Amino acid sequence: MSERSYAVIGTGALGGFYGARLNRAGCEVHYLLRSDYEHVRARGLKCESKDGDFELPKVHAYRDVRDMPRCDVVLVGLKTTMNHLLGELLPGVVADDGVVLMMQNGLGMEDAAAAVVGADRVMGGMAFLCCHKVGPGHVRHLDFGPIALAEYDAAHEGRGVTDRLRAVGGDFERAGISVTREGDLVTARWKKLVWNVPFNGLSVVMGLTTDRIMADASARGLVEALMGEVVAGAAGHGRTVEPAFVAKMLSWTERMVAYKPSMMLDAEAGRAMEVETLFGNPVRAARAVGVEMGRVEMLYQLLKVREGVG
Repeated sequence: MSERSYAVIGTGALGGFYGARLNRAGCEVHYLLRSDYEHVRARGLKCESKDGDFELPKVHAYRDVRDMPRCDVVLVGLKTTMNHLLGELLPGVVADDGVVLMMQNGLGMEDAAAAVVGADRVMGGMAFLCCHKVGPGHVRHLDFGPIALAEYDAAHEGRGVTDRLRAVGGDFERAGISVTREGDLVTARWKKLVWNVPFNGLSVVMGLTTDRIMADASARGLVEALMGEVVAGAAGHGRTVEPAFVAKMLSWTERMVAYKPSMMLDAEAGRAMEVETLFGNPVRAARAVGVEMGRVEMLYQLLKVREGVG
């Protein structure tokens, strides 16, 4: 059993899945919920998973962050469209020597957390996970699940693999999650964008699931072109994304179950999409170092139009 306690801020698909896995492995986990609060307080959490279904009939559930104890690791699984709430959510729940783990998509989210709790108390988490929330307190894990963890560094130079990073990673590993500990958060974030930019964006614009995108030669060609622009953006910041990594993302997606990425689900439900952190921030970051990502920027503009008329 871990000596660290965990808080999950945003108990949706991602927060529900990883929180439940940690919980089942013996970690003390506290969950912040909104609409699901009454259901989860009474019935707990349910996880259908390719790795085996399980239920947690009794969990620590809260509707108000002010009722939560201070925890050693605060896992933020909120959509980045809710990050304006971090100032009221984080200070009271992270322990004095604790850390905030930003398990979100995009670029630049750790800066927002650091502004609230301090740069030395933030980590980034990148999940390659196919998981949906299918009901109150009920998630369905379809495929994959590995995560990459990295320490935040205000100078964006990389802090290496710290003892804290090893320890938190160990908790996830004991929960059956494959973990990569990265020495540089910026590189890890750009690598995650290699998948997120093409598949989240194109799924909305084209209305296609991942399998259909990969099956169409023209769509796949566009995926590879978008990935190439993300790699160029990373290079502009002095970060190398190896061709083998790009090939792995394509191979994994070929083997993946038919999947609707999170942005496609948000668009279909009429929810706000993570357009700025997933597309706007990378486009602006690349331009700041003289790199133009023309296709990514066009996709960014199309998504803004889609959101505006949706």
